Formats: sequence, structure tokens, C-alpha cells
Amino acid sequence: MSELRFLSTGTQVVLRSASVTPSGAVRAPAGAVGVVVQIPADAQHAYRVRFPDGQEHAFLRRELDIRKELQAVQTDAVPDYWQYVGLRVVVGSRAFGLDTDASDTDRRGYYLPPAKLHWSLWGVPEQLENGKTQETYWELQKFLTLALKANPNVLEVLYSPLVEYADPLAQELLEIRQVFLSKLVYQTYNGYVLSQFKRLDADLRVHGEIRWKHAMHLLRLLLSGIAVLKSSEVMVHVGNHRDRLLAVKGGELPWDDLNRWRLALHRDFDAAFQTTRLPERPDHERVNTFLLRARRRMLET
Repeated sequence: MSELRFLSTGTQVVLRSASVTPSGAVRAPAGAVGVVVQIPADAQHAYRVRFPDGQEHAFLRRELDIRKELQAVQTDAVPDYWQYVGLRVVVGSRAFGLDTDASDTDRRGYYLPPAKLHWSLWGVPEQLENGKTQETYWELQKFLTLALKANPNVLEVLYSPLVEYADPLAQELLEIRQVFLSKLVYQTYNGYVLSQFKRLDADLRVHGEIRWKHAMHLLRLLLSGIAVLKSSEVMVHVGNHRDRLLAVKGGELPWDDLNRWRLALHRDFDAAFQTTRLPERPDHERVNTFLLRARRRMLET
């Protein structure tokens, strides 16, 4: 596969075989490491490679391996991690109540592979993604860590009303999902919305246009954050805010009106933060106990 890849300058490469002069003298032995300093115009011409002693020589692509790929642990058997998905829910516009006939169906959740895969040389990926089917599944520990940090994407998975599959372990997790909620929601949600609206304002000034769908979801995130602080529940479905949010998505709400709504929501968020009954931090110990129990179960698989 590496032969098909075009190399860029700065790439570290390894010689597949010794480089010799016409008289038979070895200029560089097989396995020598060098750095690409000049690339050819096409695949039929040679790369210029510099070696640690300062010498430079020309090589065709088929004579070189990429050092990182060569040193990577190789396996021909790629596990089917998708069979270990334990929680699958629908998120996005369909869960928010903002879907139209053209809306995709986005699915998120977590997967938990057997211990032997965790302990293997290859480890396990932090997340599984399939762009065609709009699916993302985090490995359980990554999923829990993101939830403890009040990541809105993950919290919405835990509170989605559209659960398609939950194995017994996932059902246990859903029963204790409130342990992830804390005042960190205020910091995480608020910080993200502030930074993103700053970018939207810059886009409007420079380009005269913004991504209205993105603006809609930022307002939805503020509404959700306020609800978390007030009710200790993640509001996924937008309820009676649907029409106004869809007006934002369609660019029907003037920027000044949109911005006034945002500022009003920030004030509501600040007020909710002052009176919320949520703890300062999530319950790390209880989540850790759950993770250890989950890991032990996978020893038996």
C-alpha cells in the first residue's frame, strides 16, 4: 500500500535495498533512514533523499518505505469491533424534534470490546465511525470520560428519547446517567457557544453570511444547558422552541434579533447557574466503579 502513496518533503523513509555505485561500492545500506528533501513532478521520476551523514541520493518510490508504516505493528486480521456496540441511540435533528423530510438519521453510542482485544498489541480504536450511515460509537472508557467533562454530544446520547438498542450493561448506565451532570455543564456549554458565536460574527462581518444551521444548534445548546441546570435533566427535544429554531436555520430571523435572543439566553443561563442544585463535579467514583464492573464482564467474554 505504501508504494501507492506520494511522499512529501520531510517524510522519513527507509531504503528497501542497498544503494550502490556503478562500481559496486555501497552508498547506503538496506535499512538506512533518510529524509525526503525534494519530490519529483510525477511517479516516474526520483525523490531526493538526505541521509544523516549529509549525503543526498536519488531514489524511485518503489525503493523506499515510509519509516512510520514500516515500524507499525501489523496484523492481517482486523477485528469486527461493530459487533460490540452496547448502546445505540438516535441523536441529531430527529431526536431534537427539528427534523424535516430531508434530515439524516444520526446514531451514536458506545462499544465495549473483549479484554483480549484491549490487551493485544493493536489495542482498540477510541471510536468507530461510518460516514455513510452517520454512525459514531466511542469505546466505553472514552465515552464515560467525555460524559464526565459534560460533552454535550455524549450527554445527549445518554438522554436521547430514541433508544434503538441497549444491552443490560447499557441499561445500567442509563439508570445512573444523572451522575454525569454537574455545574461543569455551565462552563462547557457556555464556553463553546461563546467561542462559536464569535466566529459567526466574524463570518458575518467578513463574508456577509453565516451558517444558519450552526447558529440554530448553538441556541439549542443554550436552551439545553439552561434546562440541565434547572431540572437536572438534559433536554434533547426542543419542544415549543421548534418553530423559532427552524426560522433561525432557514435564515428567516435577522442577525440582530438572533443575537438578542442569544444574549437573553446567556442571562438565563447565568441565573440558572446561581440557583442550580447540581453538584460542583460529577460522581467520578461511581462512574469508575461502573467502568471496572464493565471491564470485568469482558474478561469472561
